[in-house]
Amino acid sequence: MATTTWTLDPTHSELEFKVKHLMITTVTGSFNEFTAELTTETEDFSDAKVSFEAQVASISTNNTDRDNHLKSGDFFDAETYPVLKFEGASLAKDGDDYILSGDLTIKDTTKPVKLAVEFGGIATDPWGNVKAGFTLNGKINRTDFGLTWNAALETGGVMVSEDVRILGELQFVKQA
Repeated sequence: MATTTWTLDPTHSELEFKVKHLMITTVTGSFNEFTAELTTETEDFSDAKVSFEAQVASISTNNTDRDNHLKSGDFFDAETYPVLKFEGASLAKDGDDYILSGDLTIKDTTKPVKLAVEFGGIATDPWGNVKAGFTLNGKINRTDFGLTWNAALETGGVMVSEDVRILGELQFVKQA
């Protein structure tokens, strides 16, 4: 079978992260500029290779001061490391869904990660474009990637949790 390439439809996709703040509430952020591509030789995507890049400067938590802090050397250091990357090694079937395994690079650190992926199906839009939808979620420890800034609280605990939840709604367009 021939290789099929699917590219991200950015207008129908989103990538969010969630982090505990003061250990009592969750702050949600997103990357507003990102690209992704998957290639496959099977109809069920079980052999798909996935690549992803996000522009760190596009980070948004709906708070300019916090966004600027996240872009600074305390966190992502967007000036030195402008791109966050993921290279998928495998998309393995797990019942009706998948486990996406690959290497995530943040700043100058690359670590293996696994994400749960729910396949939403394939549909053709009114303009004849064939699209595939996926929902992904997972968790990473930000300190594994050199994002170690924090502040101790007088009451105990820390300002920002180490665990970061990743959530994505991704729609891909089949390329002719």
